[in-house]
Amino acid sequence: MTSTLIIEGLRVEVAGKEVLRGFDLLMRTGEVHVIMGPNGSGKSTLAHALTGHPGYKVLGGSVRIDDVELLTMSPSERARHGLLLAMQQPLEVAGVRPIDLLIAAGVDPTNLRQRMRDEAERVELRPEILDRFVNVDLSGGERKRAEMVQFGMLRPKFAVLDEIDSGLDVDALGAVARRLSLASNEWECGILVITHFKRLLQELTPTMIHVLSEGRVVATGGPELSEILERDGYEPFRVASA
Repeated sequence: MTSTLIIEGLRVEVAGKEVLRGFDLLMRTGEVHVIMGPNGSGKSTLAHALTGHPGYKVLGGSVRIDDVELLTMSPSERARHGLLLAMQQPLEVAGVRPIDLLIAAGVDPTNLRQRMRDEAERVELRPEILDRFVNVDLSGGERKRAEMVQFGMLRPKFAVLDEIDSGLDVDALGAVARRLSLASNEWECGILVITHFKRLLQELTPTMIHVLSEGRVVATGGPELSEILERDGYEPFRVASA
């Protein structure tokens, strides 16, 4: 059954400054949408506001999954309703193993350890890493692959990925991109990727690309838009925004 994520007129303030100034987006499960834009355009603000980070004050707008308003929910309630955030810098959680985290999140414990190992194999992550505390003493690439293991076990309706490609070498980037691409078909996960660079899109084919500037979407197009950005940069879109 298809689900829809609708963001309308989202305005968000950070440290007294309005960063998102009327952000709009409509996406369906199974689609891959990409947000690109210069530094300071509001990309990470969008990710954190969607998932309910307390440091981001929503001034107006609506965020709905299947006509259910998320902005009135706590972060955990949003997650239970099907929205997942993978952060640019995954946090260390000392004393907690990935399996403990997943059980606390309500994942079926039946054969859970083996299912996690199967997910680790998909992203070429050494299975013994799953026995460590969450993200403790892991490299950047290992952290992102471990996030993909959690993603595969949680199976959200929609996943917001804030610069998931940051700090990854070519092999790790390919493994992460392939897992995301498979998820969009396997359980029709809606993928919302925030990135600066085209290289992620070489293996993760976008349904739509949106250019964010000054807190608003100023251009939307298909995969060819990444070629334009690669060639011309963001300056023409800054002019369009102004």
